[in-house]
Amino acid sequence: MARNASRSTGRADSDNGRSPYSPQRQQAIISTLRTSGRVDAADMARRLRVTSETVRKDIIQLERQGLLRRVHGGAVPIGELHYEPAVTARTEYAAEKDRIATAALAHLPSSGSVFIDAGSTTARLAALLSDDRELTVFTTALPIALTLLARPHLTVFVIGGRLRSRTVATVGSWAARMLAEINVDVAFLGTNGIRVDRGLTTPDHEEAAIKRLMLKAARRRVLLADHSKVGQLSVCQHADLADIDLFLTDTGLAPDDLAALRATGLTVELT
Repeated sequence: MARNASRSTGRADSDNGRSPYSPQRQQAIISTLRTSGRVDAADMARRLRVTSETVRKDIIQLERQGLLRRVHGGAVPIGELHYEPAVTARTEYAAEKDRIATAALAHLPSSGSVFIDAGSTTARLAALLSDDRELTVFTTALPIALTLLARPHLTVFVIGGRLRSRTVATVGSWAARMLAEINVDVAFLGTNGIRVDRGLTTPDHEEAAIKRLMLKAARRRVLLADHSKVGQLSVCQHADLADIDLFLTDTGLAPDDLAALRATGLTVELT
């Protein structure tokens, strides 16, 4: 409990006389960025009881992940429309994502075919899939395919194409041609942003094109996204809210946002 409390204040283990590990330092930097709107490298080094050079290296690493932007003396938030951290770096709202993925299990067909989109929440769904039913699973995400490979009752297909390093998912004309030939019972989808006026959005135009084809390939479309995605807007629209049959999210969603989404006719289930 004490360790968790120290992390939430951005002090990591420095109050215990120990130098914090790199993930703890980086979490402290991100927490400060959220609460203060900026990070002063020298001040952060004093708080964490490490050198300014150590903090500078942490900031560089976080910038490479798309989580902040370096400026002289520290860091500031990255612009909303260009924000797309790597899937492996999306560690926030872990408990909420686990609950959403668990709820999604109830929407799996007893047999048949599903599509699992790339993303951190859909990856949790893949990790929870048991071997108690025979399903054909299609995915554009290489990590998801590798997760499912050990389950002998699942038949796993990876959609071919160019692999994006940011999401480790396939895009491009080859992926589009394969998707055009597929029909699935349920597609479990992810997104970077959800707004009533602009639907679902994502930063990359090629990934948006593939996501639109996923919608066409599925008889039922289930969106998995934590509450932080609601109200966010990215560059490329890949779906209208009317394209989604069910939106699974967590109880952190603000009541006003929930009411606005439901007013459009979208079915929203809180977990």
